[in-house]
Amino acid sequence: MATQLLTRSALLLVLALLPVMAQAHYPVMDCSRDSDRINCRIGYSDGTLAHGQEVVMYSYADEELVRVKADGRSEAHFDWYEGEFYIQFDAGHEDPAEFDYVEF
Repeated sequence: MATQLLTRSALLLVLALLPVMAQAHYPVMDCSRDSDRINCRIGYSDGTLAHGQEVVMYSYADEELVRVKADGRSEAHFDWYEGEFYIQFDAGHEDPAEFDYVEF
């Protein structure tokens, strides 16, 4: 009986912790402007890098302007665009990370 109670308690503890362990890590992105160049570092909220992932610059009319892949340091680089735009890193789940040109 005590073994069954202990087993049930352990099972309940594991089930209670599952939602915490199953939480997805969301995409993060930080961009900066260096003269006519935009440098963005992308990754995930747990600190994991996202090298090889695509980052896209869109106009405010949602036209794709430029699509690049993050390099081995998880950085994506764009030339400055004269107009209104935003940059998006969409990891394929939840909400994508976005950076608007007014934030520069």
